[in-house]
Amino acid sequence: MDDRIMSTPKSREGRHTGLRALRLGIAALALAPGLAVAAPEPAPTPPFETCRTDLIAWAAAHDVPQPVAQAQLGGLEPNPDVLAATRNQGEFVRPIWDYIEASVTPARIEAGQRKLAELATPLAAIEARYGVDRYTLVAFWGVESTYGTVLDDLAVVKPVVRSLATLSCGDPSRAAYWRDELTAALQILARDEAPLDKMPGVLTGSWAGAMGHTQFMPTVYQQHAVDFDGDGKRDIWTSATDALASTANYLRAHGWRFGEGWGYEVVLPEGFDAALADETTPRSLAAWRDLGLKPAHDRAIPDEATQATLILPAGIRGPAFLLRPNFAVILRYNTALAYALTVAQLSDRLRGDPGFSRDWPRGDRPLSGDERRDLQSRLTERGYASGGVDGKIGPKTRAALRAYQGSVGLPADGYADAALLERIRATP
Repeated sequence: MDDRIMSTPKSREGRHTGLRALRLGIAALALAPGLAVAAPEPAPTPPFETCRTDLIAWAAAHDVPQPVAQAQLGGLEPNPDVLAATRNQGEFVRPIWDYIEASVTPARIEAGQRKLAELATPLAAIEARYGVDRYTLVAFWGVESTYGTVLDDLAVVKPVVRSLATLSCGDPSRAAYWRDELTAALQILARDEAPLDKMPGVLTGSWAGAMGHTQFMPTVYQQHAVDFDGDGKRDIWTSATDALASTANYLRAHGWRFGEGWGYEVVLPEGFDAALADETTPRSLAAWRDLGLKPAHDRAIPDEATQATLILPAGIRGPAFLLRPNFAVILRYNTALAYALTVAQLSDRLRGDPGFSRDWPRGDRPLSGDERRDLQSRLTERGYASGGVDGKIGPKTRAALRAYQGSVGLPADGYADAALLERIRATP
C-alpha cells in the first residue's frame, strides 16, 4: 500500500486519550448546573467496546465460529502503540538512504548468502515451480524478518487479533480493510492452521497483523500460502521453505517475469531533463540509451525493447534507476518506494553485485511529518493535486512537486526537501 497505505499493507492515534476525554466529558455534563437531578442516564458504551461487539457479530456471520470470535475478541482492549505506529512507518518518515541502509548491511548480506547455501535445494525447486529467482525471495525474507530471527523476539511480535481489532476500530479511513484482515485471522485460528506456541493460544505477527517469515497479511495467507515441504500445513511461521514458496506464489500471481530482474541504477548525462523521470512513462531500454542513460555498472542488457520507467528517489543529485516491470510487482508487496528499493538492492547484493555508484544527498535535511503535510497542503492550495494530506510522499505527491518545480524553473525531479518547502512557503 504509496500515498496510502500498504502500506502496507503493509496505514494504521491511541484511543486511550480519546476514551479518557469522552469519560471526562460525560462526567462534566453530569456536574453541569441546570441539568435534571433525576436518575442519571446510563453512560454510553465506550466506542471500542461497541466496535468490538460489532466485530464479533461480523466475524460470526463470516465463517468464524461464535465461540472462537468471542474467545479471541471478548474483553479485548485496544493497543495504543499500534495506532501510534500508523503515523511513523519507517518507509515513509525516514530518509530513503537511512531506510535502505538499515536493511542492506554487511551482516544481512552475509547472513542471506548463508541462507542461500543452506536452502539451495528447496530454493532451486521453488525457482523451477514458480519462476521467481532465489535472490529476490531471500531478499524479501531478509527485509521482512531478518531471515526469521525477529519472529522469536517477543518484544517485537504482537498478538495479531488485538492489533487488527485496534486498527479496525481506530483507523476509520481503512476500517473495512482491517476488519476483513481480522476476520481472515480468526478464520485461520478457527481452522487450526497456525502454530501458537510462542504465545499460547495467540496468533502473532507485526503491529499491522503481518505474519510469518515473509510477513503475509491474513487474507494474503489465505489466497497465496502453499504447503511446499509436504507436511500437510501451509506453515509460514516455522517453515522457511513454505514461506519462501508462498512468497514466490504471490509474486508469480502478480505478474513476476522470470529472468528479467527489477531494473538497475543508471548514470544520467550532463544536463538531463529531470522531468523525464516521472515514474509513470515507460520507454524502451533503447530509447533511454538514446537519451544518454548508461548502466552504472557493467552489465548486459538482453532485450533493448523491454520497457522501463525512470525514477530519481532523492532528486537529480541522487542515484537514478531504470525500473522494469518486476519492480511494480515488488511494490504490490509494499507500496513504499523505499521498501521496494531495499528489496531490490538486497537481492542484487546477495547475487554479488556492487552497491550504488552514486551517493545520496546526505546533507539535505529531511522533512518532518508535519512539514510533509504542510507541503502537500500548500501544493493543493496552488492547484497541484498531491493525492491527499497524509504526510507520505508517494507518486501523486511527487507528480505535484514536479509540476510545481517546472512552473518555477527548478529541475522537475519531484524531490521534497527543506529548501523546496521554504521556497513554497515564501511565495504566495
